[in-house]
Amino acid sequence: MGSGRGAARWAPLVLGALVLAGCSGGRTVEPVAPDAVAEQIADALEKEVGVRPVVTCPEELPAEVGADVVCDLTTAGSPETIYPVTATVTSVDTDTGQVKFDVSVADAPAGSEGPTTSTEPGATGEATG
Repeated sequence: MGSGRGAARWAPLVLGALVLAGCSGGRTVEPVAPDAVAEQIADALEKEVGVRPVVTCPEELPAEVGADVVCDLTTAGSPETIYPVTATVTSVDTDTGQVKFDVSVADAPAGSEGPTTSTEPGATGEATG
């Protein structure tokens, strides 16, 4: 994969309904760990595009509808090109501890000019804590 061409395949992706399960204690669902969020995003993008990206998330994803976390997406072939990836919680099931979220990948790498997020439809996924 070339340094510029590989990263470009991520640009118009929006993944919907990824599901994470935060540890549920009664009616409160715990935030989802950064590594679990990153793993599910990478799994879903690999399934959608055919190449596994490197995704890192700086903080946990709160188990609250509307909460979000912005992660970084890179590839082994182009580690200096970073695409912001936003995971936004769409639902929380207090019975099962599942946290569903949508993921959108920026249209352009961080620091470049252009739109910051894609509006094209994409895929879905989930995780368990």
